[in-house]
Amino acid sequence: MTATNVDVLLVGGGVMSATLGMLLKQLDPAMTITLVERLDHVAHESTDGWNNAGTGHAGYCELNYTPEDQNGNVTIERALAINASFEVTLQFWSYLVEQGIIQNPSDFINATAHQSFVWGEKDVAFLRKRHELLSNHHLFAEMKFSESPEQLREWMPLIMSSRDTNVPFAATRVEHGSDVDFGSLTRRMIAHLEQQDGFDLRLSHSVKSLRKSKRGHWRVVVEDEKTGKDLEINAKFVFLGAGGGSLPLLQKSNIDESQGYGGFPVSGQWLVCQDQDVVKRHSSKVYGKAPVGAPPMSVPHLDTRIINGKPALLFGPFAGFTTKFLKKGSVFDLFSSVKPYNVAPMMAVGRDNMDLTKYLIAESFQSHKDRVASLRNFFPDAQEKNWKLQNAGMRVQIIKKDAKGHGKLEFGTEIVAAKDGTLAALLGASPGASTAVQAMIDVLERCFKDRIASPEWLARMRELVPSYGQSLVNDGALLKQVRERTLSTLKLR
Repeated sequence: MTATNVDVLLVGGGVMSATLGMLLKQLDPAMTITLVERLDHVAHESTDGWNNAGTGHAGYCELNYTPEDQNGNVTIERALAINASFEVTLQFWSYLVEQGIIQNPSDFINATAHQSFVWGEKDVAFLRKRHELLSNHHLFAEMKFSESPEQLREWMPLIMSSRDTNVPFAATRVEHGSDVDFGSLTRRMIAHLEQQDGFDLRLSHSVKSLRKSKRGHWRVVVEDEKTGKDLEINAKFVFLGAGGGSLPLLQKSNIDESQGYGGFPVSGQWLVCQDQDVVKRHSSKVYGKAPVGAPPMSVPHLDTRIINGKPALLFGPFAGFTTKFLKKGSVFDLFSSVKPYNVAPMMAVGRDNMDLTKYLIAESFQSHKDRVASLRNFFPDAQEKNWKLQNAGMRVQIIKKDAKGHGKLEFGTEIVAAKDGTLAALLGASPGASTAVQAMIDVLERCFKDRIASPEWLARMRELVPSYGQSLVNDGALLKQVRERTLSTLKLR
């Protein structure tokens, strides 16, 4: 078995690994990096354009980021945090465009208004309150609200077509939202990395084992699935950015921090329309409220999408129950992830979330006619013949112990890092790729503490992300400065 030594090993060829690789190479061009991907090309699982919503998640339209309690109180803190994180991502993407690393921003990001739409007195009251709270903050100052049928017909003509105006409805709108083809973005970043000295891309390579050596480095054995030969990679730092595959790999590492984690897999599907007579009548992302008992990833939305340069409309997602952790995974993934240290939390989550499980199973057995009926809640005039079913990517929600040692189901993302900073993994789903830059900066701050605090790296970080080390939530003047640059550079205004 041949062996190689590197500074950094990235596992998974998606947007997270690509982003971390780009950041590290910009901070230290001499760093040696190997990226291994088990499929025969990159960005083909969760990052692929058809496998995610493509929404530049900024909290503008996603109502689940501003939950309402039983007393009618709306909290906006998560929306503020997500919006600020997406602004960090936009700054780094702007840097890539300004440096010519990505030639044309429209190859991966396009201006697409973000809208929320609700009907019924209770939900209209919620949206009105949400708008009032958000628009009073500088991050959301440009958000518009309307209950006017005339205004809404202008904002969302497909959705307002043939709609009963006796039912109260309302919408909010932010003009500078975006549609992102994360697959295209990732392929461009990795293509650039391949041109750099000290970067090695290994496709069709899967991780068989990883363990800590006496020297404190990681000995990772990967198999070339085309030849069956093994390669030993000795790395000072390992990042597990393999989407749903990160949890099993984290378990293989056997670090103390992995104890107690489990996964709850959820599959998804879209209804897709590529009839250009329909597509050209809708130019926004419109999010509604999730059905009772549905996971946050099942918030219904009608989206303008541009994937590989081609426009389409997507509606969904329709969730389903699965035992796979990856779209091209194994039906045994869930069962093999059960360990002595996580069986109790996983059983507790299964017991406490029976309604969710029943919902996912029911979703799986819907007919095409059932799905089109759901679409008609948004687009009353939708014709069944114009919409086809498309499988989306897999999401593995986090299961972890709560303060009492019981199981808790999380719907966000979380970085799990070894205490010595030699390994990190990204678990979870939403908001995912939209906050990739902030998430990978968090990895740098936890695993490269000394270097990122050095004057050289600190100065470089502020070139890559001008707001680095400052709060966009608290500093309205700073936000204005960086947002003017990013919206102009990325052509989102």
